[in-house]
Amino acid sequence: MQRYLTLVAAAVLAAVCGYGQSSAPAPSAAGEDIGVLKVQGNVYMLVTPAGNIAAQIGDDGVLIVNSGPETMAPKVLAALRKLSDKPILWVVNTDAAPDHLGANDALPRLSGLGPRQMPRIVAYENVLDRVTRKPSPVPEAAWPNDEYFKPSKDFSFNGEAVIVYHLPAALTDGDSIVHFRRSDVLAVGDVFTPGHYPVIHVDQGGGIQGEIDGLNQILRVTVPLKYEEGGTYVIPGRGRLCDEADVVEFRNMVTIVRDRVRDLIGKDKTLDQVKAARPTRDYDTQYDAASADQFVEAIYRSLTGKK
Repeated sequence: MQRYLTLVAAAVLAAVCGYGQSSAPAPSAAGEDIGVLKVQGNVYMLVTPAGNIAAQIGDDGVLIVNSGPETMAPKVLAALRKLSDKPILWVVNTDAAPDHLGANDALPRLSGLGPRQMPRIVAYENVLDRVTRKPSPVPEAAWPNDEYFKPSKDFSFNGEAVIVYHLPAALTDGDSIVHFRRSDVLAVGDVFTPGHYPVIHVDQGGGIQGEIDGLNQILRVTVPLKYEEGGTYVIPGRGRLCDEADVVEFRNMVTIVRDRVRDLIGKDKTLDQVKAARPTRDYDTQYDAASADQFVEAIYRSLTGKK
């Protein structure tokens, strides 16, 4: 019942914000409206046209997972002000996508960070390497300044342990997921996107096996509450609030399509022939069919090593 009520609330929130659960997120008729959903514990989900932002709120201040594009910073701050009047002191970036880290500096500044203060911006070291390559689409002030290079990084904020895990070679070579341990919430970025096929960037170190391994890492952290539902909640990069059962379904889809493509490669099929075989056809009504060919091509290139 708890999961049902929470997911109903998420569905209502998604409708308010102009989201479809099986179609790409889009701004509502009112523009860049931002919805706020309390997940559990200290963690909230901000639903924006550019994707979801996780926010941990407490007496110490505010921590966000991904900041959105810089142009959206005032509206994101207005949504956060409904929850707290404290400054944003921590930002965690799940990848190097400009629409995930564009407001890394602007949003904390707007939130009241002092002129000599700097937000702690956490990301895996490959994210910093990618955004610093010239010409960079990200201003220097928004670059990560607290990068990590080990399999995980942990710290405490608002009286809660926060653990950041690196997922090697998932969508890219720099993906992270964030576990709020006491709240029992995971923010996972675009590695998991219900209603959308994963966008694997083979040219940025991503790969199909790494994507599956990343989903399995999420499942190693999540714990269901009852009847395999509820328990640990998962905030995806875009789409509705989920739990372990939803991640299992997504992981199974990715694995099955991978196996189908691998079977066709074993029969010496070319990329065009693999696409023509439509290995995602029975999933295209549940996921974004427009991106199916891109997903299949990424799997093909990942398995064959062809760029």
